[in-house]
Amino acid sequence: MATKTLDTLLARELSALGDEDRLKGRECVFSGVLPAANGHGPRYMIAGHGSRPFLRMNSNNYLGLSLNAAVIAAEENAVQTMGTGPGAVRFISGTWAPHVMLEEKLAAFHGREAAIVFSSAYAAMMGTLPRLITGDSAVISDALNHNCIINAIRLAQPKEKRVFAHLDLRDLEDNLREASKSYRRAVVVTDGIFSMRGDHAELDEVMEIARDHDSAFPEGVVVVADDSHGVGAYGATGRGTEEASGARADVLIATLGKAFGVNGGYVAASATLVNYLRETSPFYIYSNPISPGEAAAAARAVDLVASEDGQNLLRHLRAHAAQFREGLKNMGFETIAGAHPICPLLLRSTARTANMVAGLMERGILATGINYPVVPKGEEEIRFQVSADHTAADIDEVLGALAELR
Repeated sequence: MATKTLDTLLARELSALGDEDRLKGRECVFSGVLPAANGHGPRYMIAGHGSRPFLRMNSNNYLGLSLNAAVIAAEENAVQTMGTGPGAVRFISGTWAPHVMLEEKLAAFHGREAAIVFSSAYAAMMGTLPRLITGDSAVISDALNHNCIINAIRLAQPKEKRVFAHLDLRDLEDNLREASKSYRRAVVVTDGIFSMRGDHAELDEVMEIARDHDSAFPEGVVVVADDSHGVGAYGATGRGTEEASGARADVLIATLGKAFGVNGGYVAASATLVNYLRETSPFYIYSNPISPGEAAAAARAVDLVASEDGQNLLRHLRAHAAQFREGLKNMGFETIAGAHPICPLLLRSTARTANMVAGLMERGILATGINYPVVPKGEEEIRFQVSADHTAADIDEVLGALAELR
């Protein structure tokens, strides 16, 4: 069979990845969840580990909403009423009332004219950025932007792609100045919160630089921000990097699968741009949306984040993220300062990272090592992620384990 030859070649490539320490390895399979009890947050059961519970420090579920009773009830009620799936892409027969309600709530939450929901945030970026890039556009991207941005730019095939040094606004300005000599439009794209580090774009300064150079381009400068890790987990009321920096991107892309605890991605922008995406973006037109149940659950999550209960969750989250960062600092570990619940422990070695992750798992703690090529060589880390469903005792447990492993 022809696939035998292909399998041989692919096995050789996998072996090479292993030799370079680039294999991600087998995935952890969760088999159950134990509710919070006795001063501790939820614990997770893993297939193959019997009845031993694990503390999860590697989840994007920043507010714990995936286990929230009101969010679960909203999904269950919608499933009972509308079934488990949308049945088609949206323009055929796959738009349900919860989809429309969710988009209206997201637009209001972000103070935008409109919003559009995609099957994931990755699909939202892949389906949006190429629609903004013409054959006469220059794209200017932060060096540490997420993989979805990198691949969306590749898909767009811009005439010129420029990369500015991470958070280096002078370099951004220099690139805009150079691009203005040759192109009609510039598209500046950045993460809001950078997913491996927990640091953030100074969006107010990015927007100021973009506006200063807007008139140099006949079609202007468009700023796109992917704040998937920021929305719901950052800013005084959970509006993300925009709120924290006091500025608003032209196009905001974010996820429903992190702080909102559900599934899917979305774009919030002007009504004209959203309508344009509905008519032209293949990732929207030709792909099924999230289910009606997921949309109803996400809408309930948006309401929760905007409520006093949501503010209490955010205060709880900030307090425990600060507790964890302070603990790392007091033990002499290298981390990155900030207020986001992503708390990286920089080990700068694949072997050290793997050993510490294994040691944590032996102690019942799940954490993920991040190695090259996800991060540059020399910046290997364990990305710890604090959640509002953690307790002070949970944080002390992790810090105690790290103290032993040191």
